[in-house]
Amino acid sequence: MLSSAVAGFSVSIALIVAIGAQNAFVLRQGLRREHVVPVVLTCAASDALLIGAGIAGVGTLVTGRPVLLTAIRWGGAAFLLCYAALAARRALRPGALLPTERPPATLGATLLACLAFTYLNPHVYLDTVLLLGGIAQQHPHRWLFGVGATLASVVWFTALGVGAHRLAPLLARRTAWRLLDGLIATLMALLALALLLG
Repeated sequence: MLSSAVAGFSVSIALIVAIGAQNAFVLRQGLRREHVVPVVLTCAASDALLIGAGIAGVGTLVTGRPVLLTAIRWGGAAFLLCYAALAARRALRPGALLPTERPPATLGATLLACLAFTYLNPHVYLDTVLLLGGIAQQHPHRWLFGVGATLASVVWFTALGVGAHRLAPLLARRTAWRLLDGLIATLMALLALALLLG
């Protein structure tokens, strides 16, 4: 039982660490120290909802359909390899992430932006609904896998939002992004390999 939760946490944290639009938004909010707690709660709750939907929906579709499970596995591996390639490309040409200069936004406008970065991003559906939901079907305790995956989301967004202002000097350096993206590329490639061999 615990192994399913640990697997869910590991896969989810590897996926979520990839710096995309949503993570960059949370990071910028943290750097600006603006509406951080509501943003973190919105992101974590959205992930929990989507992960749960993925486990419930994909589970129903996949039961008794090994061809579909194989297609999800291969599709997930291809998606992870694309993520790995993008991260490797960023590692070769790193940039710095700095908050833009702008006046403080209202809580409503900030949460609307957060919801847009979450639900208008097609990658969130691939990561949570399809990929995590599909991988969960390979575990005997798929809902514990989902709990682990959701916990990873809570831990990551909390660390990103609350700790961002402490990382401001580091994140202004290209070397930090080169190392982070290199690590992300390696993790994504290893996860893809595990899916293909599993």
